[in-house]
Amino acid sequence: MLLLLSVIAYAAVVMWLIGRETQLVFQSGSTLATGRPPFPYEQVEIPRSDGAQQFAWAMRAGESDAGRWALYLHGNATSVASQVNIAHYRLLRSAGLNVLAPEYRGFGGLAGSPTEATLQADARAAYDYLRETRRVPPHSIVIYGWSLGAAVAVDMASRMPPAAMILEGAPASLVDLTRRRYPFFPLRLFMRSSFDSIRKISMIPAPILFIHSTDDEVIPVSEGRRLQQAARGATMFAELRGGHLGMIDRSAGEMEEAIRMFLGKYGPGPRVVEGK
Repeated sequence: MLLLLSVIAYAAVVMWLIGRETQLVFQSGSTLATGRPPFPYEQVEIPRSDGAQQFAWAMRAGESDAGRWALYLHGNATSVASQVNIAHYRLLRSAGLNVLAPEYRGFGGLAGSPTEATLQADARAAYDYLRETRRVPPHSIVIYGWSLGAAVAVDMASRMPPAAMILEGAPASLVDLTRRRYPFFPLRLFMRSSFDSIRKISMIPAPILFIHSTDDEVIPVSEGRRLQQAARGATMFAELRGGHLGMIDRSAGEMEEAIRMFLGKYGPGPRVVEGK
């Protein structure tokens, strides 16, 4: 009887985890944060063939759309208007990049429930907006993914390689990280949103800059190193300090220097350099 009760309890927990997957993986916000950039920005509507509503913030580094663009994909528990993301926009503009920051469904007041598939579709729609509406050539697009956005970036770059990619605080596999929280449950068997970047990154020929805090309390620096080892193109790795959320403030100067060095070596064209 005790064994039967244990099996029933275990099955009940597994069913609870399956039903709560969206809430466990995504911390989406119901409203747009109140932060706004202290520099000019434009909120644009992203055309969607599926009828979904989506917007993005476009921020130029200069007076025109000319030059390189960073397609900035933000992380979990934030929106495009969160202060941590605004700090990233400021840094990228300072490094000479125009910025397009799309919002995901289920975040920032947009309708819908986020999944791995919807985030990937939203990122692709923003990329198509840059290409078709802004007429930005692919060799001028740098994909920047922070945290969960880094996993979205890896998936998109594996399908259509950008000129270059920057991954900050990137998880090698979200399902592996979640499994550490729930070590006694077969999460890989039922998680729909696994964000398994470690399986995709070898398909990306573009050069990649990894930026990771050595004291990251959310995604250990070992995750970023795993991804770097699995990449097949040219890579650079910048180990900084400040934690998962605080690195953009504590190490902003070092981050900008690493980005400038990376883009100076591998940008702006779609160069592919073998080795690391």
